[in-house]
Amino acid sequence: MENIVGLKELRQNIDKYIAQINKGKDFIVLRRSKPLFRLVPPDREEDWEEVVDFTRIRKGGMPLNEIISRL
Repeated sequence: MENIVGLKELRQNIDKYIAQINKGKDFIVLRRSKPLFRLVPPDREEDWEEVVDFTRIRKGGMPLNEIISRL
């Protein structure tokens, strides 16, 4: 279940929300009653989408500055 929090509330109490996220809670952040973004724990793999596996291009991956220079 996702909880709703206002952007101002999030900024004023960021440590409280970080602790909740680390416990596995999700939050939808609103700004002026409109959804702005969603906060989820980073270990939720189903929420991540693999775009490119850079280890297939070069073993061990690629440095970020090299990736950006190729764009």
